[in-house]
Amino acid sequence: ICRFLQRSTVLSFPKLCHIFWRCHHTSISQMCSCSKTISDEKYQDPFQLGRKDLKNLYEDIKKELLVSTAELREMCEYYFDGKGKAFRPMIVVLMARACNIHHNNSREMQASQRSVAIIAEMIHTASLVHDDVIDDANSRRGKMTVNQIWGERKAVLAGDFILSAASVALARIGNTTIISVLTQVIEDLVRGEFLQLGSKENENERFAHYLEKTFKKTASLIANSCKAVSILGCPDPKVHEIAYQYGKNVGIAFQLIDDVLDFTSCADHLGKPAAADLKLGLATGPVLFACRQFPEMNAMIMRRFSKPGDVERARKYVLQSDGVQQTTYLAQRYCHEATREISKLRPSPEREALIQLTDMVLLRDK
Repeated sequence: ICRFLQRSTVLSFPKLCHIFWRCHHTSISQMCSCSKTISDEKYQDPFQLGRKDLKNLYEDIKKELLVSTAELREMCEYYFDGKGKAFRPMIVVLMARACNIHHNNSREMQASQRSVAIIAEMIHTASLVHDDVIDDANSRRGKMTVNQIWGERKAVLAGDFILSAASVALARIGNTTIISVLTQVIEDLVRGEFLQLGSKENENERFAHYLEKTFKKTASLIANSCKAVSILGCPDPKVHEIAYQYGKNVGIAFQLIDDVLDFTSCADHLGKPAAADLKLGLATGPVLFACRQFPEMNAMIMRRFSKPGDVERARKYVLQSDGVQQTTYLAQRYCHEATREISKLRPSPEREALIQLTDMVLLRDK
């Protein structure tokens, strides 16, 4: 299965379904057993362990966003209110420490590594501002979006400004390799958005298209940020690849669960409208799996759920199918692969926390 995951973006959808169908009756507790066995022995709460390095994170981000225009500053700081989970920076600081300990048992984190965590959160937030404009979204994290309050034009400029501030912070690190790794993220975000705007007529190509979009829009940031801090902390290319693969697999699993929650969680809990992806015309994992049991969904996918009643019918089909379970199972396989990769590093509290994090990704409810 682990070998399969690395080739998953080139396998046709029927082959994917055949592989996952055989495992359909496997319980979640069994699937998580690998990481549970490790993490129960030395439980490390990732949020507790990462807290010391993330102290004043949002204050430091706001220092990067100093501008003379009060309105622009207010827009740029709007999502940096300290109420986010800081999921990405937390992974980055844990990975930095895990790699430092693996390399020379260093208990110190470099300032440049913490800067990568700050830059990652800034790039992520800029992408949220831009996504909300593209999607014409009206709520994010339980409050109105930037584009709803200040309008689309100003929201685009605010997102651009956050990206430019992140680029200045990145240049300040002064390492051309790190600049190259993290600018790849920005390219992937744009390419991922273009993939999302398009769709595949060929049913067999849809899942590969979906996974590629998921990597570029979500996982690339985590994968390349993890790789960046590993480069800063350790000269071994094998460690850089471990960090990258862990981030990639956790990032894809995170988005798969996000796509599941779009069908299973209520809007109030999510902080954004439920079934939002269907309303945007997007066929995510649960829809693509459900389509195997309800082929009549193909026509709806091709017209991007644009006919009256399409969204409600598609949601009903998904919940009647095993699409949610199959997508969850796929996320479990990616988390299993992330655990397998990170377990190659020398044992440390941070390594154990990163293993524990894979369970938290699977069990989150918002």
